[in-house]
Amino acid sequence: MPGCGKSTIGRQLARLRQLAFLDSDHEIERFLGCSIREYFDREGEAAFRDIEQRVIAETLASGQARIVATGGGSVLRPANRDAMKARATVVYLHTQPEDLARRLSRDTQRPLLQVADPRQRLRDLYAVRDPIYREVADIVVDTAHKSATMLVNLISMQLDMSAGSRQDAE
Repeated sequence: MPGCGKSTIGRQLARLRQLAFLDSDHEIERFLGCSIREYFDREGEAAFRDIEQRVIAETLASGQARIVATGGGSVLRPANRDAMKARATVVYLHTQPEDLARRLSRDTQRPLLQVADPRQRLRDLYAVRDPIYREVADIVVDTAHKSATMLVNLISMQLDMSAGSRQDAE
């Protein structure tokens, strides 16, 4: 979800695990040569999702070990879900809509939240996306009442356990 901490947690997790970090939104903006909001306003959501799909596919196809923060809506496309499930360990930072609304109360850069009632918009997005996030996720982490450091350490431990259980299965 927007505002759950994907970029912040991703950067810190990458640093802890000594991996490169990539934020797909920044890659999309680099590709577009403008902000996501500008492109979204000019071309619409469908065109944005096409570019997002391309960037995610290219990122995951590289095979490079790294931490990738994807946009909150990237899982809406089946092709993105398939690529993530096939080529990545997916972590869902589960955050309740009310917490997201508090975090994003002053944010004016997220196109999907530029509506009369952003809190309700977050509830609506959550209702649609939460089941999809859970379907794709290998690891679900509840962010409530946890610092970034706690979340990073928890995710790192779960990644270690996940890797260990995969090796045991082989």
